This record gives sequence, structure tokens and C-alpha cells, in this order.
Amino acid sequence: MTPSADTTWRSMTPDDLAGVMTLTARVHPDYMEDLVVFEERLKLAPDGCFSLVRGKEVLGYLISHPWQGLVSPPLNTLLHTLPHKADSWYIHDLALSPTVRGQGFARQALLLAEQAARRQNLHTLVLTSTCHAIGFWQKAGFTDAPTNKAEQAVLASYDAQARLLYRAIS
Repeated sequence: MTPSADTTWRSMTPDDLAGVMTLTARVHPDYMEDLVVFEERLKLAPDGCFSLVRGKEVLGYLISHPWQGLVSPPLNTLLHTLPHKADSWYIHDLALSPTVRGQGFARQALLLAEQAARRQNLHTLVLTSTCHAIGFWQKAGFTDAPTNKAEQAVLASYDAQARLLYRAIS
């Protein structure tokens, strides 16, 4: 399938957050986060937050931001601030409605994350993958990042198979 011309990625706005919450409840029911987490990420890093929309309907979203080190933010946790000396771009969440999967929108979202990282002179994407998404991320070129005990505790809060992954930006 090819992407529909009327379905496009654009910068996320606060008005999109109701649709984001509806979508996350549908596609990530085991990894729910509070609305305030999404509001904070949008406020802290608007240049890393995007909505996939058709009309006013949110069919996907990307939440990403600058990050430092290899201990990822725990699930459903506020950051309060971004690191002053980021060394990577963290993909907090990428979600697509089942109705638009397989149409290249995930690849487009990764390009948006790469562009945001490049604007900040960052050369690595980092993310926490749940057990359900590891294959997707590996196909996108991500590999296991080294982890310490602190990161292993964060990963365990997601699920027993969650992994910290990273990839250089091409």
C-alpha cells in the first residue's frame, strides 16, 4: 500500500492530545501513560512531536526529544526538564492506528525524528522497545544498547523482554 495523500504528518498541537490519548489506549493498553506526560513532552520538545492526521482525526503520533546517556526515562514519568548536554535523540513513543500500518508512515516518522536530531547536531536515536515492537525496530536498523542496572530496572517496568535500542543516524 502507499500512503494516502490526505493522511499526513505535521507538528503536534495541544488540540491533538485527546486523539493521541485515544490512540494510545487502543494500541498500547499495557503501557498507558497519563495525559500530563504527553503534555509535558510536547511543551519541552515541540520540534520532536508530530501527529499523523487525516482531517482532524489523529491516526498516529511520534513523541521524541533530546536525551543524555543510556538510562531511559521510566514509563509514565515526567521529565521536568531536558538535559542541557544531550548526546542522543530519544524516541519516547511512535504509535500508528492499525488502519494506516504498512503504508510507510513509520518510516516517515523515523525521518522526522532524524531531522529533529540533526537540527540539534545529535547523531544517535535511542528508544525503549517493548516486547511487541522489537522486531519492528530491528528491521529499522536498531540494535541493543549497552545497559547497566539502573537501565535494567527501567526496562523491567515495561515488560520482561523490553530492550534499550539505538541506531546511528544515517
